[in-house]
Amino acid sequence: MRWLMTALLALLVVWGVLTTVLVVLMIYRGTLTMQEDDQLFLDAAESHMEKEQAEIMQRADRLWPFIRVFGASSGVLIVVIAGVWFYQAFTAVQ
Repeated sequence: MRWLMTALLALLVVWGVLTTVLVVLMIYRGTLTMQEDDQLFLDAAESHMEKEQAEIMQRADRLWPFIRVFGASSGVLIVVIAGVWFYQAFTAVQ
């Protein structure tokens, strides 16, 4: 029974780290896309802005796989933590 308590604590620590990384990635993506414009009306003198916008979107798009992996991992891990917690609660009653 003692191992369940340490396993639960370890799972909570791992979940906290994963969720923290997820939040940092989402904040970073938010700061990147804050600089993005929905529409650009450019003439020949402002063509460098188009390249800047393309670079911003490329960096933001590179984050999506990491956001998905960390989000799914965080979700699965919280379900596992709830299962371990319920198992621990039901076995302690008996």
